[in-house]
Amino acid sequence: MTHEVTPMTSAGFAQVEKVPARDRIARALRAAIVSGQMEPGVVYSAPSLGAKFGVSATPVREAMLDLVREDLVEIVPNKGFRVTEVKEADLDEITQVRLLLEPPVVRQVTGLIPDTDFPELRRLAQAIVDGAAAGDLIAYTEADRIFHLRLLSYADNSRILALVSDLRARTRLFGLASLLEHGELEEVAREHFAIVDALESRDPEAVEQIMLTHIRQTRGRWAHPES
Repeated sequence: MTHEVTPMTSAGFAQVEKVPARDRIARALRAAIVSGQMEPGVVYSAPSLGAKFGVSATPVREAMLDLVREDLVEIVPNKGFRVTEVKEADLDEITQVRLLLEPPVVRQVTGLIPDTDFPELRRLAQAIVDGAAAGDLIAYTEADRIFHLRLLSYADNSRILALVSDLRARTRLFGLASLLEHGELEEVAREHFAIVDALESRDPEAVEQIMLTHIRQTRGRWAHPES
């Protein structure tokens, strides 16, 4: 069955950025898939999504084809694109790999971050809080992705960045809507300031522990849809 109406907020689609429409739309769609606003198994049509973006169906189809190559959606002939299902075991495996990679890498870069970069890191953390406060799950998810990849970028390892970016795109945070509904998402967003505080204090042990807890919560508290 084809669903023409998506649960995504108009605020999430209304971002005006000076980037190609195809890239902007693909980024927003990835965030919508990760946040659970685009539901697994549901078929979405390019014209319907294009109307929400205020563009023609063409850049939406182009963006969707990018997501097909990333295995985030699949083509449904003559109907549109279906968000691919992610099994619980897949989410467990993704989380396990992230736990092996991200906490130790961010620990290692604790002493490498220039003092002059901390205002930027706090701005990135604030963007996550702003997304939560606005109730915009797409903006929240994208800001969260940018923050975590920025931290990993200090390791100067493009393979780690690409791998974690791919793993994050395959994650599903179905519980975000519930946290938002119960007024808890903004509090969760503020955890990113604790990460920055530990980094600025040059405390690698604290950084690693906060990162471990943060990623575990992502799986344990966010990734399960409400029954």
